[in-house]
Amino acid sequence: MNGQDRYTVISADCHAGADLLDYKPYLDKRHHDDFDVWAATYVNPYEDLLADSADRNWNSARRLAELEEDGIVAEVIFPNTIPPFFPSGSLMAPAPTAAEFERRWAGLRAHNRWLADFCAAAPGRRAGVFQILLNDVEEAVKEIRWAAGAGLKGGLLLPGTPPGSGLPELHARVYDPIWAVCAELGVPVNHHAGSASPPLGDEPAARAVFMVETTWFSHRALWHLIFGGAFRRHPDLKLVLTEQGSGWIPGVLAMLDYYHGRMLAAATRATTAESKFGVGLADSMGEAPSAVWRDNCFVGASFMRPHEVPLRDRIGLDKIMWGSDFPHDEGTYPYTREGLRFAFAGVPRGELAAMLGGNAARVYGFDLDLLDPIAAKVGPTVAEIAEPLSTPPADATSPVFAKGASVRVW
Repeated sequence: MNGQDRYTVISADCHAGADLLDYKPYLDKRHHDDFDVWAATYVNPYEDLLADSADRNWNSARRLAELEEDGIVAEVIFPNTIPPFFPSGSLMAPAPTAAEFERRWAGLRAHNRWLADFCAAAPGRRAGVFQILLNDVEEAVKEIRWAAGAGLKGGLLLPGTPPGSGLPELHARVYDPIWAVCAELGVPVNHHAGSASPPLGDEPAARAVFMVETTWFSHRALWHLIFGGAFRRHPDLKLVLTEQGSGWIPGVLAMLDYYHGRMLAAATRATTAESKFGVGLADSMGEAPSAVWRDNCFVGASFMRPHEVPLRDRIGLDKIMWGSDFPHDEGTYPYTREGLRFAFAGVPRGELAAMLGGNAARVYGFDLDLLDPIAAKVGPTVAEIAEPLSTPPADATSPVFAKGASVRVW
């Protein structure tokens, strides 16, 4: 909150990336010839990356102007465009095979270096989320150290390990060096929806099934890291679950606490149905999942919807970070103010200030002394957001305005 009765809005979920050929200078020179061949034949499958509006991903001036027009003064940036040698956007791409790893890793490292420059073009306004692959933990740790030193304050984007990926599951101890270095350096670990879903084939129903299941597969990172003991061994580790909704959190935490308690009972030789599973787990799991959530976890609650807002106390007011999902069609641009009114009218001012910017500033290290004066000119006013919105804009595409949004809670 700034002193001009306007909210300081930080989007904890935006997306960006370079235009395809602009990645080349960020690749090691030994990959340039291969890149030229690959880029000459690559066909981009995404309509939004071929449209006139595609440069929102890399045009710094346009991006700042459109975000400010929408009332947003800073952003956490997840990937969006196609890195070198990838078949699709990296967020959705399956884990590489051994033969693919070297070139894919070079492509991600090029994106990370482009992103560092893109964030530096708007000092204090962008927190870039850098990428790794889980195939080589030692290389991942080196990249984490580089990225932290390069000022990518958005932290690490944790890939998924969907069934069939060939990677160890996220609860595996093999990833402990990653959790250790992130805890040491204060690097948030982000897990974004879409990256953990298994391939579903080419049948017509596959896309619908993906839409239904993708958030659940992303949620799995929470219980994998909890039951795997990552937070017990690394109490300073921070996990952010982004664009996965937020209404599911209270119920899932209650369910996880139930199983945690049953496992602990088994470990102390009490009689439970889970006795045969619980032996040896008590020491490794650590605290109850609800306590881990309280101490270590956050939610990037992209375009938080009206049915989720009454759950904010159960989720944790200090855990919720609103996001616009710019520049995606499901995002709130150019109707962010209307989206905020639709979801948050009636929420006390201090609570809303935390969810719209204060929490993100704390988690990602934004300087509110820098951002508040900008918000005093472009941010939505307190009075404006307090006014309920009964009729959404006719051409709005964000799910925040969707009919039936009050029904879905996960």
